[in-house]
Amino acid sequence: MERRLLERSKVSTTVYLSVPGGRFQRCRARNLSAMGVFLEIEALGLPAGTVVNLVFAVNLNDVVRLHRRKAVVAHVNEGGAGLMMQRRSRLQPSA
Repeated sequence: MERRLLERSKVSTTVYLSVPGGRFQRCRARNLSAMGVFLEIEALGLPAGTVVNLVFAVNLNDVVRLHRRKAVVAHVNEGGAGLMMQRRSRLQPSA
């Protein structure tokens, strides 16, 4: 039974993940929705509840646009981690 609020789309795109104050690690998104993403990552020691920074590099022909989001680790398994996007403040500028 599906537990997600929004259906996720299968993707294969590069995402950069970091814990606040840490270095970015390159990983692969397997599926994505407006509210969540599953990342294929090696064991980074990220327990559920950890807040992370994500940067999505979206290629638009000759322009690469960066989308920055904060997310919370929802679950971790041997294949990667499921993350839930945090809501953006109305005062937060768009990336």
